[in-house]
Amino acid sequence: MNWMIFSPEICCLVTALVFLFLAMAPTDARRDYIVAVALTGLAVCISLAGLYAAGELFHGTYRVDLFSQVFKSLLLMGLFLVVFISSGLSGIEHRYHPEYYMLLSICTLAMMMLVSAVHILTLYVALELSSYSLYILVFLRKGRDQGVASGMKFFLIGASASATMLLGLALLYGATNAAYFRVMVEVIPGVIHQPEVILGLALSLSGFLFKMAVFPFHFWAPDVYEGAAHQVAAYISTASKVAVIAVLLRMVALSGGESTHLVHFLAVLAIISMTVGNLTAIAQKDLKRLLAFSSIAHAGYVLVGILCISPEGNVSAMFYAVTVLLLKFTCFLVVIQTAFDGENIDIDRLAGLHRRSPIMALALMTALFGLAGIPPTIGFTGKLLIFVAAMEKGYFALVLIAMFNVVISLYYYLLVVRAAYLLDPPEGAGPLPAMPGAKILAGTLVAAIVILGIYPTPLLDLIQAAATALG
Repeated sequence: MNWMIFSPEICCLVTALVFLFLAMAPTDARRDYIVAVALTGLAVCISLAGLYAAGELFHGTYRVDLFSQVFKSLLLMGLFLVVFISSGLSGIEHRYHPEYYMLLSICTLAMMMLVSAVHILTLYVALELSSYSLYILVFLRKGRDQGVASGMKFFLIGASASATMLLGLALLYGATNAAYFRVMVEVIPGVIHQPEVILGLALSLSGFLFKMAVFPFHFWAPDVYEGAAHQVAAYISTASKVAVIAVLLRMVALSGGESTHLVHFLAVLAIISMTVGNLTAIAQKDLKRLLAFSSIAHAGYVLVGILCISPEGNVSAMFYAVTVLLLKFTCFLVVIQTAFDGENIDIDRLAGLHRRSPIMALALMTALFGLAGIPPTIGFTGKLLIFVAAMEKGYFALVLIAMFNVVISLYYYLLVVRAAYLLDPPEGAGPLPAMPGAKILAGTLVAAIVILGIYPTPLLDLIQAAATALG
C-alpha cells in the first residue's frame, strides 16, 4: 500500500496528536498558535506537492484522485487561514486553545477522508467524525450559555439528519446490493425509477444538506454562527462547506442524470434556500447572523450547479466552492479584527470602518460585492458559470429565480457597505488595533478575489481536470 498518497491526512493526524499532548502540558497560548501555524502551513505545502497523486487505499474504500486532492488542498488552506487568524482567540478560554487546534485538525482530517470516501461505510464514519468535532468546537465558546445553547441545537438537528442519512444509505444498499460508489454508479441508472432508490438518494443527501444549511435543514445555522466563537464560525462557513460540495457532487453523480424526480427535488430545495436565506437576511442586525442567512442562500446557488449533473455543472459547483471559501473567510477576517474582544457585532458597529481601518473596510466591501455577484470579483465569475451551466440544461426558470435572488441579496450587502463607508464612526473611536499580518492577509485576499474574477483560467483548467476525475 502506497502510504505517500495519504501524506496530507497523516500530516493532519500528526497535528492533532501534537495538540493532544500539548493539552496535557502547561497552557501557553503563544506557543500553541505558533505550532499550529507551522504545522498547518506544512500540511498545505504537502497537499499541493501531492496534487496529482492517485491510487486507492483500504481495499478500494478510499480513492485518491485529482478531484479529492484539489478539495483536500482547499480544506487545508481553509484550516491554515482559520488558524492564522486565531492569534487573539479571545472567544475561547486560554486553557482550551490546544483542544481547539486539535479539534480543528481532527475535523479537517475527517473532511479530507469524506472527499476521498467511495464506500458508504467510510463516508458515514468520516461524516460523523467531522460533525462531532464541530459540535464540540461550538461548545468551546467563552460565556458558556450562548455556546451551549447553540451547540445543543447543532447537535440535536445534526443527529437527526445523520439518522435520516443512514436510513437513506440502507435503502440504497438494499436496492442495489452495492456499497461501493463505483458499483452503485453502474446499477443505479437502471433502477433509478424505483421509489425506494429515489427515496434512498433523497434521504442520503439529507446529512450533507444539513451540513450545507440547505432548506429545511438550515435552522441551526443562524444560532450556531451567532453562538460559536468567531474563528469557529469562520471555519464552519468555509471549510465545512467545501467538503460538503465535494460529497454532494459524488452522490448526485450516482444518478447519472437519469432521474427527473431527483432534479426536481434539488431544484425545489435550491429555490426555497435562496429565497428564504436572502429575504431573512434583510432583517438581520447581527453581522454573523446575516452571514449565516447569506450562507443558506449561497447553498441554493451551489445546488443549481450540482443538479445540472453535467460536466459544466460540476465545474461551476467546484469553482463556487473556491468562491465561498475566499469571500466568506474575508468577511469573517473583518469580523474578527473589528470584534477583537470576541463579542458579536451589529452592523452599526461597522460605522466609519473606512476611517478606522481602510484595508479592512476595503476587504469587507470587496468580499460583499463578490457575494452579491458584482464584477470583476470571483463571485461574479462563479455565479456566471452556474447560470450558464443551468441555461445549457434548459433550466431557464431556475436561473431567472436565482437572478431575482441576486438582486435581493444586493440590498442587504449594500447596507453593510453603507455602514462601513457612509456612516460616521462613534465618538472617540480610534483606529482598529489590527495586526500587521492581518492587514497583509486582507490585502492578499482582496487581490485574489479580483484577480480570480478577471483571470480565472488557470484555476478553471485545474478544476476542469479534477471534474473529469469525478466522472
